Amino acid sequence: MSGAAEETAVNPDQNRRQVLYWRLLSRLFGDEEQPALESAGVAVVDDIGLPPALLDPGTTVDTVVQRFPELAAEFDGLMSEEALAGGEDGPAGAEEVRRAALVSKLLLNVFATGTGDVSASRLAEWQADAGWLERACGHQPGELRSRPGDAGLAGTLGEVEGDLVRRMRLREVLGDSALAGRLTPSMSLIEQLLHDKHNLSGVALANAKALIKRFVDEVAQVLRTRVEKTSTGKIDRSVPPKRVFRNLDLDRTIWKNLTNYNPEDQRLYVDQLFYRHTARRVEPARLVVVVDQSGSMVDSMVNCTILASIFAGLPKVDVHLVAYDTRALDLTPWVHDPFETLLRTKLGGGTDGTVALEQVRPKITDPKNTVVAWISDFYEWREQEVFRGMESLHRSGVRFIPVGSVTSGGRQNVNPWFRQRFKDMGAPVLSGNIDKLVFELKNFLD
Repeated sequence: MSGAAEETAVNPDQNRRQVLYWRLLSRLFGDEEQPALESAGVAVVDDIGLPPALLDPGTTVDTVVQRFPELAAEFDGLMSEEALAGGEDGPAGAEEVRRAALVSKLLLNVFATGTGDVSASRLAEWQADAGWLERACGHQPGELRSRPGDAGLAGTLGEVEGDLVRRMRLREVLGDSALAGRLTPSMSLIEQLLHDKHNLSGVALANAKALIKRFVDEVAQVLRTRVEKTSTGKIDRSVPPKRVFRNLDLDRTIWKNLTNYNPEDQRLYVDQLFYRHTARRVEPARLVVVVDQSGSMVDSMVNCTILASIFAGLPKVDVHLVAYDTRALDLTPWVHDPFETLLRTKLGGGTDGTVALEQVRPKITDPKNTVVAWISDFYEWREQEVFRGMESLHRSGVRFIPVGSVTSGGRQNVNPWFRQRFKDMGAPVLSGNIDKLVFELKNFLD
Protein backbone atom coordinates (compact mmCIF):
# COMPACT_ATOMS: atom_id res chain seq x y z
CA MET A 1 0.00 0.00 0.00
CA SER A 2 2.80 2.41 0.87
CA GLY A 3 4.58 1.55 -2.42
CA ALA A 4 1.50 2.52 -4.43
CA ALA A 5 1.21 5.75 -2.48
CA GLU A 6 4.83 6.61 -3.29
CA GLU A 7 4.22 5.98 -7.01
CA THR A 8 1.27 8.35 -7.09
CA ALA A 9 2.85 10.98 -4.84
CA VAL A 10 3.09 14.43 -6.33
CA ASN A 11 6.59 15.55 -7.23
CA PRO A 12 6.79 19.20 -6.04
CA ASP A 13 9.79 19.95 -8.24
CA GLN A 14 7.91 18.64 -11.26
CA ASN A 15 5.06 21.01 -10.45
CA ARG A 16 7.41 23.97 -9.95
CA ARG A 17 9.07 23.37 -13.29
CA GLN A 18 5.68 23.05 -14.97
CA VAL A 19 4.54 26.36 -13.50
CA LEU A 20 7.60 28.14 -14.90
CA TYR A 21 7.09 26.73 -18.39
CA TRP A 22 3.33 27.46 -18.34
CA ARG A 23 4.15 31.02 -17.40
CA LEU A 24 6.74 31.22 -20.21
CA LEU A 25 4.22 30.01 -22.81
CA SER A 26 1.60 32.40 -21.47
CA ARG A 27 3.95 35.39 -21.80
CA LEU A 28 5.17 34.36 -25.24
CA PHE A 29 1.80 33.69 -26.83
CA GLY A 30 -0.69 35.63 -24.70
CA ASP A 31 -1.52 39.30 -24.92
CA GLU A 32 -2.02 39.74 -21.18
CA GLU A 33 -0.32 38.55 -18.03
CA GLN A 34 -1.90 35.72 -16.07
CA PRO A 35 -1.86 36.91 -12.44
CA ALA A 36 -2.08 33.39 -11.02
CA LEU A 37 0.91 32.19 -13.04
CA GLU A 38 2.88 35.33 -12.24
CA SER A 39 2.41 34.97 -8.49
CA ALA A 40 3.13 31.23 -8.68
CA GLY A 41 6.32 31.94 -10.64
CA VAL A 42 7.50 34.45 -8.03
CA ALA A 43 6.90 31.85 -5.33
CA VAL A 44 8.91 29.24 -7.24
CA VAL A 45 12.01 31.37 -7.80
CA ASP A 46 11.84 32.52 -4.19
CA ASP A 47 11.69 28.90 -2.99
CA ILE A 48 14.78 27.90 -4.96
CA GLY A 49 16.77 30.99 -3.98
CA LEU A 50 16.84 32.81 -7.32
CA PRO A 51 16.23 36.58 -7.75
CA PRO A 52 12.74 37.76 -8.84
CA ALA A 53 14.47 39.79 -11.60
CA LEU A 54 14.57 36.55 -13.60
CA LEU A 55 10.83 36.89 -14.12
CA ASP A 56 10.97 40.48 -15.35
CA PRO A 57 11.35 40.63 -19.18
CA GLY A 58 12.23 44.30 -18.83
CA THR A 59 15.41 43.40 -16.97
CA THR A 60 18.23 42.36 -19.28
CA VAL A 61 20.37 39.31 -18.65
CA ASP A 62 23.39 41.61 -18.37
CA THR A 63 21.69 43.43 -15.51
CA VAL A 64 20.85 40.18 -13.75
CA VAL A 65 24.43 38.94 -14.07
CA GLN A 66 25.85 42.25 -12.85
CA ARG A 67 23.71 42.01 -9.73
CA PHE A 68 24.24 38.28 -9.25
CA PRO A 69 27.64 37.39 -10.83
CA GLU A 70 27.41 33.75 -9.77
CA LEU A 71 24.66 33.19 -12.35
CA ALA A 72 26.97 33.91 -15.33
CA ALA A 73 28.52 30.44 -15.16
CA GLU A 74 25.07 28.84 -14.96
CA PHE A 75 23.89 30.57 -18.14
CA ASP A 76 26.93 29.39 -20.12
CA GLY A 77 26.15 26.07 -21.82
CA LEU A 78 22.76 25.92 -20.12
CA MET A 79 20.98 24.72 -23.28
CA SER A 80 23.85 22.92 -25.01
CA GLU A 81 23.30 19.39 -26.29
CA GLU A 82 25.36 17.95 -23.45
CA ALA A 83 23.39 19.82 -20.79
CA LEU A 84 20.02 18.87 -22.25
CA ALA A 85 21.03 15.22 -22.62
CA GLY A 86 22.07 15.12 -18.97
CA GLY A 87 18.63 16.18 -17.76
CA GLU A 88 16.49 13.75 -19.77
CA ASP A 89 16.43 10.78 -17.39
CA GLY A 90 14.53 10.52 -14.13
CA PRO A 91 12.00 12.78 -12.42
CA ALA A 92 12.55 16.52 -12.17
CA GLY A 93 14.60 17.65 -9.21
CA ALA A 94 15.65 20.99 -7.76
CA GLU A 95 18.36 21.41 -10.43
CA GLU A 96 15.78 21.03 -13.21
CA VAL A 97 13.58 23.69 -11.61
CA ARG A 98 16.54 26.03 -11.47
CA ARG A 99 17.34 25.29 -15.11
CA ALA A 100 13.73 26.00 -16.08
CA ALA A 101 13.89 29.43 -14.41
CA LEU A 102 17.09 30.38 -16.20
CA VAL A 103 15.93 29.02 -19.56
CA SER A 104 12.65 30.90 -19.20
CA LYS A 105 14.56 34.13 -18.65
CA LEU A 106 16.58 33.70 -21.84
CA LEU A 107 13.65 32.66 -24.04
CA LEU A 108 11.33 35.37 -22.73
CA ASN A 109 13.86 38.18 -23.19
CA VAL A 110 14.80 37.06 -26.70
CA PHE A 111 11.45 36.07 -28.18
CA ALA A 112 8.91 38.30 -26.43
CA THR A 113 9.79 41.44 -28.40
CA GLY A 114 6.35 43.06 -28.44
CA THR A 115 5.16 45.44 -31.16
CA GLY A 116 5.64 49.07 -32.13
CA ASP A 117 8.74 51.18 -32.59
CA VAL A 118 12.12 49.98 -31.36
CA SER A 119 14.79 52.31 -29.98
CA ALA A 120 18.53 51.92 -30.52
CA SER A 121 18.91 51.07 -26.83
CA ARG A 122 16.24 48.40 -27.06
CA LEU A 123 17.95 46.80 -30.07
CA ALA A 124 21.30 46.82 -28.26
CA GLU A 125 19.72 45.20 -25.20
CA TRP A 126 18.08 42.53 -27.34
CA GLN A 127 21.38 41.77 -29.10
CA ALA A 128 23.07 41.35 -25.72
CA ASP A 129 20.30 39.02 -24.52
CA ALA A 130 20.52 37.05 -27.78
CA GLY A 131 24.25 36.73 -27.13
CA TRP A 132 23.52 35.11 -23.78
CA LEU A 133 21.12 32.69 -25.48
CA GLU A 134 23.81 31.77 -27.99
CA ARG A 135 26.27 31.20 -25.13
CA ALA A 136 23.67 29.02 -23.40
CA CYS A 137 23.48 26.90 -26.58
CA GLY A 138 27.26 26.47 -26.66
CA HIS A 139 28.07 29.13 -29.26
CA GLN A 140 29.92 32.42 -29.26
CA PRO A 141 27.74 35.57 -29.04
CA GLY A 142 26.69 36.54 -32.56
CA GLU A 143 27.68 33.18 -34.06
CA LEU A 144 24.14 31.96 -34.73
CA ARG A 145 22.92 35.37 -35.85
CA SER A 146 25.64 35.41 -38.51
CA ARG A 147 23.62 32.71 -40.31
CA PRO A 148 20.44 34.67 -41.10
CA GLY A 149 19.09 32.26 -43.70
CA ASP A 150 19.62 29.01 -41.80
CA ALA A 151 16.92 26.77 -40.46
CA GLY A 152 16.29 26.23 -36.77
CA LEU A 153 17.36 28.61 -34.01
CA ALA A 154 19.87 30.49 -36.18
CA GLY A 155 17.25 31.41 -38.75
CA THR A 156 14.71 32.34 -36.09
CA LEU A 157 17.14 34.66 -34.31
CA GLY A 158 17.95 36.29 -37.64
CA GLU A 159 14.25 36.86 -38.33
CA VAL A 160 13.61 38.36 -34.89
CA GLU A 161 16.60 40.68 -35.19
CA GLY A 162 15.54 41.70 -38.70
CA ASP A 163 12.05 42.52 -37.44
CA LEU A 164 13.47 44.70 -34.66
CA VAL A 165 15.66 46.58 -37.13
CA ARG A 166 12.70 47.16 -39.45
CA ARG A 167 10.63 48.52 -36.55
CA MET A 168 13.35 50.94 -35.57
CA ARG A 169 13.16 54.49 -36.93
CA LEU A 170 16.59 54.01 -38.40
CA ARG A 171 16.98 57.39 -40.05
CA GLU A 172 16.16 59.20 -36.82
CA VAL A 173 18.58 57.03 -34.88
CA LEU A 174 21.37 57.58 -37.42
CA GLY A 175 20.81 61.32 -37.22
CA ASP A 176 21.72 61.23 -33.52
CA SER A 177 25.35 60.17 -33.03
CA ALA A 178 24.72 59.20 -29.39
CA LEU A 179 21.90 56.84 -30.41
CA ALA A 180 23.78 55.52 -33.44
CA GLY A 181 26.72 54.72 -31.18
CA ARG A 182 24.55 52.28 -29.25
CA LEU A 183 23.86 50.16 -32.33
CA THR A 184 25.70 46.88 -32.70
CA PRO A 185 26.30 46.01 -36.37
CA SER A 186 24.58 42.86 -37.60
CA MET A 187 23.69 41.44 -41.01
CA SER A 188 20.09 42.61 -40.61
CA LEU A 189 21.20 46.14 -39.77
CA ILE A 190 23.77 46.27 -42.58
CA GLU A 191 21.11 45.13 -45.05
CA GLN A 192 18.87 48.03 -44.03
CA LEU A 193 21.75 50.49 -44.20
CA LEU A 194 22.81 49.35 -47.67
CA HIS A 195 19.23 49.58 -48.93
CA ASP A 196 18.74 53.07 -47.48
CA LYS A 197 22.18 54.63 -47.92
CA HIS A 198 21.14 56.69 -50.96
CA ASN A 199 18.45 58.40 -48.87
CA LEU A 200 20.86 59.46 -46.13
CA SER A 201 23.03 62.54 -45.87
CA GLY A 202 25.13 64.50 -43.40
CA VAL A 203 25.46 63.02 -39.90
CA ALA A 204 23.09 60.14 -40.68
CA LEU A 205 25.16 59.04 -43.68
CA ALA A 206 28.42 59.37 -41.73
CA ASN A 207 27.03 57.21 -38.91
CA ALA A 208 25.73 54.65 -41.40
CA LYS A 209 29.15 54.42 -43.05
CA ALA A 210 30.81 53.99 -39.65
CA LEU A 211 28.51 51.08 -38.80
CA ILE A 212 29.08 49.42 -42.18
CA LYS A 213 32.85 49.78 -41.79
CA ARG A 214 32.76 48.28 -38.28
CA PHE A 215 30.84 45.27 -39.56
CA VAL A 216 33.11 44.87 -42.61
CA ASP A 217 36.24 44.98 -40.45
CA GLU A 218 34.84 42.39 -38.02
CA VAL A 219 33.85 39.96 -40.80
CA ALA A 220 37.12 40.55 -42.67
CA GLN A 221 39.12 39.57 -39.59
CA VAL A 222 37.30 36.23 -39.42
CA LEU A 223 37.52 35.51 -43.16
CA ARG A 224 41.18 36.49 -43.37
CA THR A 225 42.00 33.88 -40.74
CA ARG A 226 40.18 31.23 -42.76
CA VAL A 227 42.02 32.13 -45.95
CA GLU A 228 45.42 32.24 -44.27
CA LYS A 229 44.97 28.70 -42.98
CA THR A 230 45.22 27.47 -46.60
CA SER A 231 47.34 30.23 -48.12
CA THR A 232 50.61 28.34 -48.74
CA GLY A 233 51.53 27.34 -52.27
CA LYS A 234 52.49 23.87 -53.49
CA ILE A 235 56.03 22.57 -53.38
CA ASP A 236 57.71 23.03 -56.79
CA ARG A 237 59.85 19.93 -57.25
CA SER A 238 61.12 21.13 -60.63
CA VAL A 239 63.32 23.62 -58.75
CA PRO A 240 66.45 21.97 -57.23
CA PRO A 241 66.64 22.39 -53.46
CA LYS A 242 69.15 24.87 -52.08
CA ARG A 243 72.13 23.00 -50.72
CA VAL A 244 72.29 24.80 -47.37
CA PHE A 245 72.38 23.34 -43.89
CA ARG A 246 68.85 24.45 -42.92
CA ASN A 247 67.43 22.42 -45.84
CA LEU A 248 69.41 19.24 -44.99
CA ASP A 249 67.10 16.21 -44.77
CA LEU A 250 68.97 14.36 -42.05
CA ASP A 251 66.64 11.34 -41.83
CA ARG A 252 66.74 10.69 -45.57
CA THR A 253 70.50 11.21 -45.69
CA ILE A 254 71.03 8.58 -42.98
CA TRP A 255 68.62 6.13 -44.60
CA LYS A 256 70.20 6.42 -48.05
CA ASN A 257 73.71 5.93 -46.66
CA LEU A 258 73.07 2.98 -44.34
CA THR A 259 74.91 0.66 -46.71
CA ASN A 260 78.07 2.63 -45.90
CA TYR A 261 77.95 1.79 -42.20
CA ASN A 262 81.23 0.25 -40.92
CA PRO A 263 80.58 -2.00 -37.90
CA GLU A 264 84.28 -2.23 -37.05
CA ASP A 265 84.69 1.42 -36.18
CA GLN A 266 80.91 1.98 -35.74
CA ARG A 267 80.79 4.87 -38.16
CA LEU A 268 78.47 5.83 -40.98
CA TYR A 269 80.29 7.14 -44.04
CA VAL A 270 78.17 9.57 -46.04
CA ASP A 271 78.63 9.60 -49.80
CA GLN A 272 75.69 11.84 -50.62
CA LEU A 273 73.68 14.52 -48.83
CA PHE A 274 69.93 14.95 -49.40
CA TYR A 275 68.10 18.25 -49.08
CA ARG A 276 64.45 19.19 -48.70
CA HIS A 277 62.59 20.97 -51.50
CA THR A 278 61.40 24.33 -50.20
CA ALA A 279 60.79 26.36 -53.35
CA ARG A 280 57.15 27.17 -53.94
CA ARG A 281 55.60 28.13 -57.21
CA VAL A 282 52.73 30.59 -57.16
CA GLU A 283 51.85 31.20 -60.79
CA PRO A 284 49.83 34.30 -61.67
CA ALA A 285 46.13 33.44 -61.65
CA ARG A 286 42.98 35.42 -62.37
CA LEU A 287 40.01 35.18 -60.04
CA VAL A 288 36.70 36.59 -61.26
CA VAL A 289 34.01 36.79 -58.60
CA VAL A 290 30.48 37.35 -59.92
CA VAL A 291 27.84 37.99 -57.29
CA ASP A 292 24.11 38.42 -57.59
CA GLN A 293 23.15 41.62 -55.74
CA SER A 294 19.39 41.09 -55.91
CA GLY A 295 17.39 41.39 -52.71
CA SER A 296 17.69 37.71 -51.77
CA MET A 297 21.50 37.72 -51.80
CA VAL A 298 22.45 40.50 -49.39
CA ASP A 299 24.54 38.34 -47.05
CA SER A 300 26.36 36.81 -50.03
CA MET A 301 27.13 40.26 -51.42
CA VAL A 302 28.69 41.34 -48.14
CA ASN A 303 30.72 38.17 -47.65
CA CYS A 304 31.91 37.94 -51.26
CA THR A 305 32.98 41.57 -51.37
CA ILE A 306 35.14 41.04 -48.30
CA LEU A 307 36.43 37.69 -49.55
CA ALA A 308 37.44 39.18 -52.91
CA SER A 309 39.42 41.92 -51.15
CA ILE A 310 41.31 39.31 -49.11
CA PHE A 311 42.26 37.27 -52.17
CA ALA A 312 43.26 40.49 -53.93
CA GLY A 313 45.88 40.93 -51.22
CA LEU A 314 47.54 37.57 -51.97
CA PRO A 315 50.66 37.54 -54.15
CA LYS A 316 50.18 37.10 -57.91
CA VAL A 317 46.39 36.82 -57.80
CA ASP A 318 44.54 39.15 -60.16
CA VAL A 319 41.05 39.59 -58.67
CA HIS A 320 38.04 41.04 -60.48
CA LEU A 321 34.62 41.62 -58.93
CA VAL A 322 31.34 41.98 -60.83
CA ALA A 323 27.96 42.59 -59.17
CA TYR A 324 24.69 42.36 -61.05
CA ASP A 325 20.91 42.36 -60.91
CA THR A 326 19.33 43.60 -64.15
CA ARG A 327 22.47 45.68 -64.72
CA ALA A 328 26.09 44.73 -64.14
CA LEU A 329 28.62 46.79 -62.24
CA ASP A 330 32.37 46.21 -62.51
CA LEU A 331 33.68 46.83 -58.99
CA THR A 332 37.26 45.77 -59.73
CA PRO A 333 38.78 49.25 -59.19
CA TRP A 334 37.66 49.11 -55.55
CA VAL A 335 38.16 45.38 -54.93
CA HIS A 336 40.90 46.02 -52.35
CA ASP A 337 38.48 48.07 -50.22
CA PRO A 338 35.28 46.12 -49.38
CA PHE A 339 33.83 49.14 -47.56
CA GLU A 340 34.02 51.35 -50.64
CA THR A 341 32.78 48.47 -52.79
CA LEU A 342 29.64 47.98 -50.71
CA LEU A 343 28.87 51.68 -50.82
CA ARG A 344 28.78 51.43 -54.61
CA THR A 345 26.34 48.51 -54.72
CA LYS A 346 22.64 48.90 -55.23
CA LEU A 347 20.85 45.97 -53.62
CA GLY A 348 17.53 44.71 -54.89
CA GLY A 349 15.80 44.24 -58.22
CA GLY A 350 15.57 41.27 -60.58
CA THR A 351 18.26 38.96 -61.93
CA ASP A 352 19.68 38.91 -65.47
CA GLY A 353 22.96 37.04 -65.73
CA THR A 354 23.47 37.96 -69.39
CA VAL A 355 24.61 41.46 -68.36
CA ALA A 356 27.19 39.91 -66.03
CA LEU A 357 28.43 37.61 -68.79
CA GLU A 358 29.13 40.65 -70.95
CA GLN A 359 31.40 41.98 -68.19
CA VAL A 360 33.10 38.64 -67.56
CA ARG A 361 34.01 37.51 -71.09
CA PRO A 362 36.58 40.28 -71.80
CA LYS A 363 38.35 39.45 -68.53
CA ILE A 364 39.18 35.90 -69.64
CA THR A 365 42.45 36.06 -71.56
CA ASP A 366 43.98 32.81 -70.27
CA PRO A 367 41.11 30.35 -69.59
CA LYS A 368 43.31 27.60 -68.13
CA ASN A 369 44.58 30.01 -65.52
CA THR A 370 41.24 31.62 -64.66
CA VAL A 371 38.61 30.72 -62.09
CA VAL A 372 35.11 32.20 -62.17
CA ALA A 373 33.15 31.92 -58.91
CA TRP A 374 29.51 32.76 -59.65
CA ILE A 375 27.41 33.30 -56.53
CA SER A 376 23.63 33.41 -57.02
CA ASP A 377 20.38 31.58 -56.41
CA PHE A 378 20.20 31.35 -60.25
CA TYR A 379 16.56 32.39 -60.53
CA GLU A 380 17.14 34.03 -63.89
CA TRP A 381 14.83 35.75 -66.35
CA ARG A 382 16.58 34.17 -69.33
CA GLU A 383 17.61 30.75 -68.09
CA GLN A 384 18.66 29.15 -71.38
CA GLU A 385 20.76 32.08 -72.55
CA VAL A 386 22.51 32.50 -69.19
CA PHE A 387 23.30 28.80 -68.90
CA ARG A 388 24.69 28.63 -72.43
CA GLY A 389 27.04 31.48 -71.57
CA MET A 390 28.22 29.76 -68.39
CA GLU A 391 28.65 26.45 -70.23
CA SER A 392 30.76 28.22 -72.85
CA LEU A 393 33.06 29.55 -70.12
CA HIS A 394 33.40 26.06 -68.66
CA ARG A 395 34.21 24.47 -72.04
CA SER A 396 36.86 27.09 -72.76
CA GLY A 397 38.92 25.72 -69.88
CA VAL A 398 37.86 28.20 -67.20
CA ARG A 399 37.43 26.70 -63.73
CA PHE A 400 33.76 27.56 -63.26
CA ILE A 401 32.43 27.33 -59.69
CA PRO A 402 28.68 27.93 -59.21
CA VAL A 403 27.82 28.74 -55.58
CA GLY A 404 24.31 28.79 -54.13
CA SER A 405 25.07 31.49 -51.58
CA VAL A 406 27.87 32.49 -49.27
CA THR A 407 26.88 32.46 -45.62
CA SER A 408 28.56 31.27 -42.45
CA GLY A 409 26.10 28.45 -42.05
CA GLY A 410 25.86 27.22 -45.62
CA ARG A 411 22.18 27.79 -46.39
CA GLN A 412 21.46 27.84 -50.09
CA ASN A 413 18.31 28.08 -52.20
CA VAL A 414 19.16 27.29 -55.82
CA ASN A 415 16.98 27.09 -58.90
CA PRO A 416 16.56 23.30 -59.46
CA TRP A 417 16.77 23.75 -63.25
CA PHE A 418 20.25 25.25 -62.97
CA ARG A 419 21.33 22.84 -60.24
CA GLN A 420 20.72 19.82 -62.48
CA ARG A 421 22.40 21.36 -65.52
CA PHE A 422 25.47 22.37 -63.56
CA LYS A 423 25.70 18.79 -62.31
CA ASP A 424 25.41 17.41 -65.83
CA MET A 425 28.08 19.89 -66.96
CA GLY A 426 30.50 18.53 -64.38
CA ALA A 427 30.46 21.62 -62.18
CA PRO A 428 27.96 20.90 -59.39
CA VAL A 429 26.72 23.76 -57.24
CA LEU A 430 29.04 24.29 -54.32
CA SER A 431 27.57 24.38 -50.85
CA GLY A 432 27.09 27.95 -49.70
CA ASN A 433 29.36 27.47 -46.70
CA ILE A 434 32.08 30.06 -47.08
CA ASP A 435 34.77 27.67 -45.83
CA LYS A 436 34.12 25.38 -48.80
CA LEU A 437 34.39 28.25 -51.25
CA VAL A 438 37.69 29.35 -49.68
CA PHE A 439 38.99 25.78 -49.96
CA GLU A 440 38.03 25.46 -53.64
CA LEU A 441 39.55 28.82 -54.57
CA LYS A 442 42.78 28.10 -52.73
CA ASN A 443 43.07 24.70 -54.37
CA PHE A 444 42.95 26.38 -57.77
CA LEU A 445 45.13 29.37 -56.93
CA ASP A 446 47.83 27.25 -55.30
